[in-house]
Amino acid sequence: MDTAKTVVVLGGGVGGLVAASALRKHLPRIHRVVLVDREREHLYAPSLLWLMVGLREAASIQRPLARLQRKGIQVRLGEVEKIDPETRRVTVSGEILDADYLVVALGAELAAEAVPGLREAGHNFYTLAGAEGLRAALGSLRRGRIVVLTAAPAYKCPAAPYEAALLIDAFYRKRGLRDAVAIEVFAAEPGPMAVAGPETSAAVKQLLAAKGIAYHPEHQVTSVDTTAKQIVFANGANAEFDLLAYVPPHRAPRVVRESALAGETGWVAVDRHTLETRFPRVFAIGDVVSIPLKLGKPLPKAGVFAHAEAEVVAKNIASLILGRDASERFDGHGACFIENGNGQAGYGGGDFYAEPRPNVKFRAPARRWHLVKVLLEKSWLHLKA
Repeated sequence: MDTAKTVVVLGGGVGGLVAASALRKHLPRIHRVVLVDREREHLYAPSLLWLMVGLREAASIQRPLARLQRKGIQVRLGEVEKIDPETRRVTVSGEILDADYLVVALGAELAAEAVPGLREAGHNFYTLAGAEGLRAALGSLRRGRIVVLTAAPAYKCPAAPYEAALLIDAFYRKRGLRDAVAIEVFAAEPGPMAVAGPETSAAVKQLLAAKGIAYHPEHQVTSVDTTAKQIVFANGANAEFDLLAYVPPHRAPRVVRESALAGETGWVAVDRHTLETRFPRVFAIGDVVSIPLKLGKPLPKAGVFAHAEAEVVAKNIASLILGRDASERFDGHGACFIENGNGQAGYGGGDFYAEPRPNVKFRAPARRWHLVKVLLEKSWLHLKA
């Protein structure tokens, strides 16, 4: 208990940041907390949706990870090249880091190249560069057809592509150009946010319909013709576009896929309550994990779950180091906002571990939910990074 321990957290996203901060809060300074990330800046990804329609600037939604050092968290910048979960040894840009406890929070890798022509044809608004490029393209396009595309059925932030379409609608309505622009959503999944249940899925479809946004489910993209500006789908359908905004396929990061951590799904398998992997003192949280639910779908990949999982893991690791009972459990509860444009947002939340299906309630768009989302953004950027 009195021996100094080292906890290494891989990844500076939501899960990694919360885990490192909570560990530092619960552990005496004799114990080291090391956060590893390849980026110098923490990007608050939920705000990319606002950035893409000109409501935020890049600098306002980023914070230097170096600030964490003031809290007593050691920040190691570099590429995670190898993970040996049996020994808890990590190689970061050629340097070896040994951990007494290891938390893997490396997120999901965005793989636009998996669909021929996709990367060159459109804008991946899940990245900073892609969101900025989309903002510039929206500012230039005054007439035509905009397609919002999900390239695979499962992806992080399940509400985001639908929010994107609704925010783009508001963008053009504000400029008096909406009648000249068609907005359509082509989704690989059978319904929006289906894991949240039929009530939420139907509510999101109604939000799109109320704005005149056409919705085409079960359209799995196979390729994109950049010259003809045409999307080809597995069901034989084609869709032309003047502007394409897309969510790319996701996969586990290469370093995870090449390690013993990767399970049958390609993601990391964990205990659904403790987030422990099959390796002692190795935990995984956030988008890099796959947690199956009773209805056959995995727990959605979303920041709200990464946050809660990180709190559980940090408290349990601290308890183990301090010789206490590690009794914290992740209960599967979560919620998200659904931006509707014009300063309004919907809200859905509940118990995703409920059986036989998640028990999630949807609340109609209102100004108060948008304001809560803004306050959450401000508190996160002020306190967490």
